[in-house]
Amino acid sequence: MKIAVIVFPGSNCDFDVYYALKEIAGIPSELVWHKEKTLKNFSGVVLPGGFSYGDYLRAGAIAKFSPIMEEVKRFAEEGKPVLGICNGFQILTEAGLLEGALLRNRSLKFLCQDVFLKVENKNPIFLKELKKGQIIKLPIAHMDGNYFCDDKTLKELIKNKQIAFRYCLHNGKIEEENIKANPNGSLYSIAGIFNKKGNVLGMMPHPERYVEKILGSRDGIYIFRSLKNFLMG
Repeated sequence: MKIAVIVFPGSNCDFDVYYALKEIAGIPSELVWHKEKTLKNFSGVVLPGGFSYGDYLRAGAIAKFSPIMEEVKRFAEEGKPVLGICNGFQILTEAGLLEGALLRNRSLKFLCQDVFLKVENKNPIFLKELKKGQIIKLPIAHMDGNYFCDDKTLKELIKNKQIAFRYCLHNGKIEEENIKANPNGSLYSIAGIFNKKGNVLGMMPHPERYVEKILGSRDGIYIFRSLKNFLMG
């Protein structure tokens, strides 16, 4: 059991994810440069946050062509766990591993703040330690976190229970047009989604930044511990 944390030029949350996985969740992990072409010795993959290739063209638009991404696609097709956080989520949508796109925030400003999330659907890989409807607190730090898809795709996401998290108020109330409840303006207040198989998760908030009480919350550890328990069988 070992997790690959992919490092792109411009990644800046790679060591945070590595630390959360290895030191806090107790999952053997390794930093893997984006030019590598194999992940045969790994059980799962995390695409961390940052600004891959400086977010030129669009966030994640260049990173999807990195050599390692063909292997990440193979991983996903085989049903192995793939987690994309912030820029990693953007890369997954650009690579076609997740539906939709991440647009510029509604405010047209970079947002760095805590948000509340409601767990929308259960998932045996990433959310086993969380209950449906549970409210957790995680930080966001992005310029392009405004999730969007067409009406048909949204209906499919809802029907297939592919929505992982939705932005909400501290009491769990969801108000899509309220900037306090949905700071980046995401469609349907979506903060994270799964692929249809449920083995690929993309999310804008950063679970790796809230894994110890001293940081302000430990809510992020549930995601990494869920992954560990899944890999351990």
